[in-house]
Amino acid sequence: MKKAQPWIGLLVRLGLGGVLLYAGYLKAFSPDKSMMAVRAYELLPIWLANAFGIILPWLEMGAGLLLIVGVAVRYAAIFGAGLMVAFIIAIAQAWARGLSIDCGCFGDGGAVDPSETKYLESILRDIGFALLGFYLIRYPVTKFALEKNKSLQQNPTPGE
Repeated sequence: MKKAQPWIGLLVRLGLGGVLLYAGYLKAFSPDKSMMAVRAYELLPIWLANAFGIILPWLEMGAGLLLIVGVAVRYAAIFGAGLMVAFIIAIAQAWARGLSIDCGCFGDGGAVDPSETKYLESILRDIGFALLGFYLIRYPVTKFALEKNKSLQQNPTPGE
């Protein structure tokens, strides 16, 4: 398993990084749709939801690029996993409150017909991506990463 770990890490890094880059890209150039998607959750004041709608796609793309090229992998994975946990909580609260919205994870978002909601699918998908992030937090050294940190290779987690 130890020999396979860097290769598994590469696949995980490319998977999570690719999803973050793709999701961010779909939203970054449609700020009106992105702001509407965040507002649909009815969690934040409108001004803050709008700010998140504009900023979040760029942060997703940044973290995705860091993961794809293999720089600051642990930090980008912490951000990615944290983001997925936040999405899970947001989707679950929307579901529990009876809101009929599309998550907006891959563009669009906002109010939808109640028959078109996909809360469970979205939550399960985001759990999977959060697990990828947790894997990279634990094993940040992967094949073909630009960052070659010897201290991470010798000590995969702080305090070991």
